[in-house]
Amino acid sequence: MQKPLCHNANVSFAVTLLSGVIGGVLFMLLRLPVPWLLGPMLAVLIGSNVTKVRFNWPAAVRNTGMMTVGYTIGLAMTATALKEIYSELPSMLMMTSALIALCAGIAAVVARLTGIDYKTVLLGSIPGGLTQMIILAEETKGIDITVVTVIQVIRLMMIIISVPLLVFGPLSGIPGGAPDAAPALASAHADWSGLFPGIILFAAMCVVCAFAGSKVNFPTPYLLGPAIGTAALQIAGLSGPALPSTLLAAAQLMIGVYVGLLLKPANLQHKLRTLLLAVLSSVLLITGAWLLSLLLELSSGASPATALLSTAPGGMDQMGLIAHEVNADLPMVAGYQLFRTFFIFFAIPPLLKLFFRVGSRVQVQAEGQRQAERQAK
Repeated sequence: MQKPLCHNANVSFAVTLLSGVIGGVLFMLLRLPVPWLLGPMLAVLIGSNVTKVRFNWPAAVRNTGMMTVGYTIGLAMTATALKEIYSELPSMLMMTSALIALCAGIAAVVARLTGIDYKTVLLGSIPGGLTQMIILAEETKGIDITVVTVIQVIRLMMIIISVPLLVFGPLSGIPGGAPDAAPALASAHADWSGLFPGIILFAAMCVVCAFAGSKVNFPTPYLLGPAIGTAALQIAGLSGPALPSTLLAAAQLMIGVYVGLLLKPANLQHKLRTLLLAVLSSVLLITGAWLLSLLLELSSGASPATALLSTAPGGMDQMGLIAHEVNADLPMVAGYQLFRTFFIFFAIPPLLKLFFRVGSRVQVQAEGQRQAERQAK
């Protein structure tokens, strides 16, 4: 018997793709942040929960988008960036560790106030990138992906709004009003003619590293594998071509649609309270980053804008473009942002998995001890 049209896999995929494109276009026209990630995510979230149409998005499509993003991360590992990281390594490590410790403390407070599992809130609080944390949440047992996504999205939105206000406002001593947020999200990318033949070797390396990482159970292998492979080629002296903006938009769409299908708003308990506490945690995180920037300003002699953009828990491209706009120390800003990005991408996933595993073991042992004490009584 022939399947209904809405249950046909190809038709479901086409409907899902069309919904994602519509969401991306609307976000772009409205000049909203990260339009090709958040737009498709929201469009598919609404479509899959409001309509009766079956949505379908193969994991292979998501993995392709992940490899593309991983490649762009690896491109940032240049000789100039390495030199900046090496010269400021102790300070970068201290600032990054302090920011992560702040995130852990904020997560503990939010978890206690909301009753949400601490592991879920922690993954939502760490500023390691929306994509990275959501994929890590998907790979970790017992994590509420919807809560992680809500907290991460709110953090991203508030950083995009507040950091330009702080940098161009009286706190940094820079005259003039805050810029439009949209230009800070744009970035210069090469056109299609500049891709070949240089992209062939890098693409092959990304695919090999992604599949090798998945075979050895590497955390988020389709993202970190290509990032490591690309960085290795860059350090070896090869230069990878920048990707066209349309290709980067497609990669974000591939990931955004997949995440949108993972979200289950009906399962979100105490919706208003969770949203308010997510906003509060974002405010605390941004405030903590600003205080760290004051410390960096005193210790390194950097300008207020340079220090703030170096410690702000935002995207490297966004902070770099603002730094260029206000004549901040761009190598320093890029170095600090790049170090934190790579530290969180490479060090945090295995550390979190170890922390969760040890925590589960301690919880089991404590429960066994309580049962033994009850039996003894």
